[in-house]
Amino acid sequence: MAAMSDFHLAQVNISRMRLPLDHPEMAEFMALLDPINALAEGTPGFVWRLTGGESNDATSIRPFEDDTIMINFSVWSSRQALWDFVYRSEHLDPLRRRREWFTRVADPYLVLWWIPAGHTPTVAEAIERLDLLRREGPTPHAFTFREAFDADGLATAETVRGAESAGS
Repeated sequence: MAAMSDFHLAQVNISRMRLPLDHPEMAEFMALLDPINALAEGTPGFVWRLTGGESNDATSIRPFEDDTIMINFSVWSSRQALWDFVYRSEHLDPLRRRREWFTRVADPYLVLWWIPAGHTPTVAEAIERLDLLRREGPTPHAFTFREAFDADGLATAETVRGAESAGS
């Protein structure tokens, strides 16, 4: 049985921008990036996040043919740590407002997977995991908050604190 400290949880989520980042209607979103990224970095359980170019965010990284799709990619010590940041911190306010800045993505847009502690996953790996989830549904190699697996690859009945009442 794997010790949880031997593994970290990688997550990637994508979103499709309504407008270019330099459009005035995107200004508030852009202004929130640094504070929310700082919040993530200061949250217990945070391990790593993708940044690119000269900025402290990943807005310049466009790994898809559709250049309106942005990527958010990070690593956490546990599923609970990620859940707490996403749904139990100041991050929740901009998350609730996401439709102001982004359109709905029809396919799964968030994927979680376990990585060995110390491994920094690549964007190509993240895209592969998202594609795997889209093709096969949740598996030990690509899953969601709602249908999760532990680091041993076993489906978990464990519900992260708060997930039972939220649309994970």
